[in-house]
Amino acid sequence: MAYRHVYVHVPFCTRRCSYCDFSIAVRRTVPVREFLQAIRTELVVRRAAGACREVDTLYFGGGTPTRLGADGVVALLEVVREFVSLTAGAEVTLEANPEDISEASVAAWQRAGVNRLSIGVQSFDDRVLRWMRRVHDAEAARRAVQAVRDGGISEFSLDLIFAVPESLGRDWSRDVSMMLSLEPAHVSLYGLTVEPHTPLGRWHARGEIRESSEERYEREFLDAHQRLTGGGFEHYEVSNFARAGRRARHNSAYWRAVPYLGVGPSAHGYDGEFRRWNTEAYAAWQSALLLGTDPVGGVERLTPDNRVAEAVYLGLRTRDGLALSDQERQHVQPWLEAQWMEWTESGRTSHVRCTATGWLRLDAMAADLTALRGRS
Repeated sequence: MAYRHVYVHVPFCTRRCSYCDFSIAVRRTVPVREFLQAIRTELVVRRAAGACREVDTLYFGGGTPTRLGADGVVALLEVVREFVSLTAGAEVTLEANPEDISEASVAAWQRAGVNRLSIGVQSFDDRVLRWMRRVHDAEAARRAVQAVRDGGISEFSLDLIFAVPESLGRDWSRDVSMMLSLEPAHVSLYGLTVEPHTPLGRWHARGEIRESSEERYEREFLDAHQRLTGGGFEHYEVSNFARAGRRARHNSAYWRAVPYLGVGPSAHGYDGEFRRWNTEAYAAWQSALLLGTDPVGGVERLTPDNRVAEAVYLGLRTRDGLALSDQERQHVQPWLEAQWMEWTESGRTSHVRCTATGWLRLDAMAADLTALRGRS
């Protein structure tokens, strides 16, 4: 399989954020050389399987890839480019936290080939940032965006988290205004969820914090949708907004179920038939590679039922929508009348797609349609 999209997971973080359940490795000193050697070794394993060729998108996620330092990120790009070549105009994205961004680091990343940043701002309220256990403050986020522009990278996305506990007194409208004032090309919004094996999960279990109400969750999501679409953004996926022509190409490949290669601890990959994922813990992943073994943590073959479920869910989560049979058209009529869905034309075919209100009911509607297709 010659993949056109590559994801590299960099697990290192300064500390674990209160809500985070990702595969991370908290390190005071990041073992850059050790990590680069492990990535090189895994890419040798993947190349032996025919995995690496010319790619259209390359994405460095985490964790916090910028914890490698400016030189470490440049070195990581050099390692990856020993195994893959980038097509003309390839999208190369680096996830970054504001505290790691300076004009000098951005310029170094840009010279090395990074042309897009995904910046984890999360909030412009310092009280909320401290509660989230973020390292940066609001002013650092503003300085980071200016440094990105001055350093030569024009394509950047800002992440915000909504529906934080009401007891924090966060002004969501102000956060959206602050984000818009920075004029990003792309925005990602994520509703806060309580995962059991996180600091937030433990606080919730002890009754120290209460989740935001469903009403507040819906209100903040819809308010942001209205503000952003009214400001010229396309709400092209349930959590993502972009200026015209500025959609995230790498993530869009996931939503189209296009094959992609994943390397690094916990990284997932898909070849069109099988999904595979690496062992999650950094130490176990690195140890496997030192022993010359594949750090794979698991493999599953997609069944016909899996494919039906994924086609429905992926179709409904984007603005591209989902083509329906005549039986399905009748089935979704109540959702159309409730304005949870709408019709859209795609070439010569009519598709149904979710409205913003419908996206709040995405899981239930996708499960319902999947069950219907399973009975057909």
